[in-house]
Amino acid sequence: MIDFKRNKDGIPARVSSIEYDPNRNCFISLVEYTDGEKRYILAPMGIRVGDEIESGLRCEPKVGNAMPLSAIPGGLEIHNIEMTAGQGGKLVRGAGNAGRVVAKEADWVTIVLPSGEMRMVRKECRATIGRVSNPDHQNVRIGKAGRKRHMGRRPHVRGKAMNPVAHPMGGGEGRSNGGRHPCSPTGKPAKGGKTRNPRKVSNNRIIRRRKNKRQGQLTL
Repeated sequence: MIDFKRNKDGIPARVSSIEYDPNRNCFISLVEYTDGEKRYILAPMGIRVGDEIESGLRCEPKVGNAMPLSAIPGGLEIHNIEMTAGQGGKLVRGAGNAGRVVAKEADWVTIVLPSGEMRMVRKECRATIGRVSNPDHQNVRIGKAGRKRHMGRRPHVRGKAMNPVAHPMGGGEGRSNGGRHPCSPTGKPAKGGKTRNPRKVSNNRIIRRRKNKRQGQLTL
């Protein structure tokens, strides 16, 4: 279990180990608090065994410390950002990623995400200082099909390569290009459909949308 909330305020903790986690692409750290409790957290880049970290409003803004956005100086790199206070970090949790605090106004803090999206988050929401560990994850070459099988990924057959009884895009005389927009075996559109829950959207807090991949991402 990973502690995404970082809500143990005012109690220093020492980093006991930095470990590999098969469930995520970044490393995790085992931290031991002075009262004896142990928790796993996402390991920030640059943290070492023996380092001391803390969480809360009055802690120092250094790598590994978790604090409300209102207390984080502008321009610092952050990760594990909450969208609702007390809910636990939801944004910027992938290996090598980091957001940045760019502005503060009243009860809202403006942050820039790795995708280039700029959004407003309540000042009570917490974030952890620093960049997520293992930035070299994006440079890993899988190398062989067997390694993908070890990850649990089975072979994937294109719909247009199937027979028409198996997929809506199958069949045709000779090589066909599908003949319709991409869809699932049950006919559900595969591209362009809205996937966000309309009752839980936070679009009204987005100042700038994330950029198209072809245009390049914003450099933080």
